[in-house]
Amino acid sequence: MSGLTLFSYVFIALVLFAAGLQHWLANRQLKHIAAHRAEVPAAFAKDISLADHQKAADYSTARVTFSRWPLLVDIAWTLGLTLGGLLSWLHQLTSSWTNSAVWHPVATIVLVMVIQGMIGLPASLWKTFHIEEKFGFNRLTLKLFFLDGLKGLVIGGLIGVPFLAGAIWLLKTMGEFWWAYVWAMWLVFNLLMLAIYPTFIAPLFNKFVPLADESLKARIDGLLHRCGFESSGVFVMDGSKRSSHGNAYFTGFGRNKRIVFFDTLIERLTPEEIEAVLAHELGHFKHKHIVKRMVWMFSTALVALAVAGWAVTQPWFYQGLGFAQPDSAIGLFLFFIVAPLVLLPLAPLSSYYSRKHEFEADAFAAAHANAEDLISGLVKLYRDNANTLTPDPLHSAFYDSHPPAALRIAALQRAKSA
Repeated sequence: MSGLTLFSYVFIALVLFAAGLQHWLANRQLKHIAAHRAEVPAAFAKDISLADHQKAADYSTARVTFSRWPLLVDIAWTLGLTLGGLLSWLHQLTSSWTNSAVWHPVATIVLVMVIQGMIGLPASLWKTFHIEEKFGFNRLTLKLFFLDGLKGLVIGGLIGVPFLAGAIWLLKTMGEFWWAYVWAMWLVFNLLMLAIYPTFIAPLFNKFVPLADESLKARIDGLLHRCGFESSGVFVMDGSKRSSHGNAYFTGFGRNKRIVFFDTLIERLTPEEIEAVLAHELGHFKHKHIVKRMVWMFSTALVALAVAGWAVTQPWFYQGLGFAQPDSAIGLFLFFIVAPLVLLPLAPLSSYYSRKHEFEADAFAAAHANAEDLISGLVKLYRDNANTLTPDPLHSAFYDSHPPAALRIAALQRAKSA
């Protein structure tokens, strides 16, 4: 790390601050869970046993404790890639493959991503085949694990590499305001992915079959009619071949919207509870939460790219990050290494915005289905997914897009009584 500049020290401080903040939050979470492990919160005492509560506590503790190791690896990787000179060395290496102004940085970035994926592989294996296995959630085999990874790599190559090359071509050819063109391309790309993901990409990983239970389907159709919602179908996904966790979600947009239930959720919840969970998801659409989040995402991306457009013209930016020869494409890559470090303290704002939407969707569900059914369905999901009922408030504010269980159930109880 010779030749450090002022910005180098600022970058080191950002890396260490981000790591220290995450470590401190992890400690808070561990202490808070341990302090409440011995007793089920009163609001859940009738429905969740002490054994289930302690399983959730131990599961959360195992996940948080393990997260410290990847965090240390991330620190070493980030500093080694930048100030350690690895990115510069890899860029020189790929120059022997091609001297194209577009494909040279593409080759460098792809190589970095492949190496990063390989470094993260042991942590992913341990999390899946030790932690998830230990608590009875993993259904993956090693074969399926690596097959999923291979499919992801191929899809990433077929879709991601052309997008990356197109973005770098715009960066190199569109002048001072290249970032506006890249943003427009990224916006179109995201909308296109939303359209094709449900029917072309998701089926490469899971099987989706139309809901076969006619009585449940009639109940769901009635809810959709009451709410004025149209979809291209209600499907059941074979989530059980990878995990015993249960979930439900919408995917796509416009006429291509699909309602998807994990088979594990269908097995565990009653028809009334499934209807209430679906009503919650419909609430997101009725309140235009998806559109609002997309507008927010696209707006922040535009601001970020505008800042990147300035940063990649500054020699000190490259020098401070261990890259001797400025290259705008590599500069953009470096910018998106620095940006998350700067934005980490703002994570609670994003979580607050997301939680507000969850409360609104719950209120919609309580008005269009039975609030008590949603409560009982959520409690089953908390229990079966081993979600801790006693998260540290500050840790939760940084990491959880959904409100803590106690706050969410209390809000539904108020809605039920109103």
